[in-house]
Amino acid sequence: MQPIRVERDLSRHPDDDLEALVRNGSGAAFAAIMQRYSPRLFRMARAIVRDDAEAEDVLQEAYVRAYAGLGGFRGEAALGTWLTRIVLNEAMGRLRRLRPTEELEAIDEALLSGDSRVIMFPGVNAPGDPESAAARAEIRRLLEGAIDDLPDAFRVVFVMRDIEEMSIDETAEHLGILPETVKTRLHRARRLLRTSLDAKLAPALRETFPFQGARCARITQSVLARVGLKDTQEVQEEPSP
Repeated sequence: MQPIRVERDLSRHPDDDLEALVRNGSGAAFAAIMQRYSPRLFRMARAIVRDDAEAEDVLQEAYVRAYAGLGGFRGEAALGTWLTRIVLNEAMGRLRRLRPTEELEAIDEALLSGDSRVIMFPGVNAPGDPESAAARAEIRRLLEGAIDDLPDAFRVVFVMRDIEEMSIDETAEHLGILPETVKTRLHRARRLLRTSLDAKLAPALRETFPFQGARCARITQSVLARVGLKDTQEVQEEPSP
């Protein structure tokens, strides 16, 4: 009897199970991993490259690299941590190719020597305004623009800590910097945004740089095609008694 192709919901499976399935050639498991981590990883990439399309390219390339290097993944770190490092390395490498003379350390030195920009926002309506849907969309646009304008070193830390809610130690580990440096960069980032990041804008903050729907599906399908996997499982149908 010919096998039938069925979709299996792997979204609730732990990372270890999904990793084992991917090692056995499961495209559905790899798709589940991408769907689980892409929102966070997209924000990480975009925080560095500051462009949606470029961030999508970073994410695709990082997933292809992750799949190719899965055999060398020994579980010393969590799967999400490992993927984050690959995305950050890919994004940083791409940024350096685009802007080879500008390093994060140089940006830090310039700011410490006296660059005290403060980003200003125009007034916005509070959530609950009758035109809240339009207002929230505008707030999100303003927030994304302001975050994009932060210096590189501060922007990445701000996205990790305040948008993705990573811990100080986790952020420091991902970026290879000291926890004290994370605290300093976050403090400076918040200071630059202090005139706009008040309670009225907090609900919109978690919606910045969305990664849903068509974008998620597009990247998932593109990566699966590049690594030669399909997002379905083949299950042998049981014979009738």
